[in-house]
Amino acid sequence: MAGQTTAAGARSCPLALGLRRGELLGLRWSDVDLNAGQLRVWQTLQRVRGDGVVFGPPKSRRSRRVLTMPAVVIQALKRHRSLQEHERSLADGHWQETGLVFTTATGRHVEPRNLNTAFGRLIVRAGVRSIRFHDLRHTCATLLLAAGVWPRVVMDILGHSQIAVTMNIYGHVMPAMQQEAGRRTHGRGAH
Repeated sequence: MAGQTTAAGARSCPLALGLRRGELLGLRWSDVDLNAGQLRVWQTLQRVRGDGVVFGPPKSRRSRRVLTMPAVVIQALKRHRSLQEHERSLADGHWQETGLVFTTATGRHVEPRNLNTAFGRLIVRAGVRSIRFHDLRHTCATLLLAAGVWPRVVMDILGHSQIAVTMNIYGHVMPAMQQEAGRRTHGRGAH
């Protein structure tokens, strides 16, 4: 993926919205409404052994969803779109129009493994503990739950098929939420 702005956009979506790698790479500009602040997860991009790179539906029926974007994501995508338009002008006739949000410097799809590699390099440059790209999705869910967002809403944001999936994966956040609920309840009862 080209440029820091592209990298910022590619990081902000999974971190703030919990997008899977394939959902991010399959995202089209026609699925993004920057004015309304909404993003539709309608397709994914995957590399399938024997078939190469393929576009397909999201993982499950519930994974096909409409998400409200926080301001930080809207701004990152606006900057990214400007960079992409600049790259299109520099491509000198070599731009391949795919309509994808995240592309190479010539408009082609980003190989899933290249996203992982670019993210790994970014982690090394930042000097922080090594994490996988998918861990941005986990961080999103954990932060939402820790902020008191209802698990059902987190399930919808992540596109999980059942609340049990969300709770089985992110149940470790619940003890802290239970302690906070206890403090609030105790605090109210003492008055």
